[in-house]
Amino acid sequence: MPDLPSSPSTSPAAPLPAGFRLTRSAPTRREYVRLRQVAGLSPRTAAQAAGALANSWAWAAVRTAEGDLAAMGRVIGDGTWYFHLADVATEPAQQRQGLGRAVMEDLLARIDAAAPPHPYITLLADPPGQRLYRSLGFVDSAPSVGMRLPR
Repeated sequence: MPDLPSSPSTSPAAPLPAGFRLTRSAPTRREYVRLRQVAGLSPRTAAQAAGALANSWAWAAVRTAEGDLAAMGRVIGDGTWYFHLADVATEPAQQRQGLGRAVMEDLLARIDAAAPPHPYITLLADPPGQRLYRSLGFVDSAPSVGMRLPR
């Protein structure tokens, strides 16, 4: 992981609701596994979580005043021209408050600050997040098509 701040950022582009704060640190393994599950993402094991937590280029997390994880997202990639956003998730009870937008805006700002001109920024957009991603400027990758190798 690069030398990026792990302390709370000064402020996301969009203000967070009162009582929430954005941090640039990874969630715990338990928090990561739990938020993926409750947000409807595919389940992951503790071992898979450990790899994600240790090997990401950047993290952004939104926490409640009590310190509970409310939203998260991360970037994987080479830190120079290729960046892939992953694990963008918000606690269902906290959705529609701008928490996911704050996570995305923080991660994109950090990519913009680190990358040379014209970085390649990708994500796989599940239907619930597509409106947010489009509002941030993401477009369909046509004529390229996202592909995966099932195992």
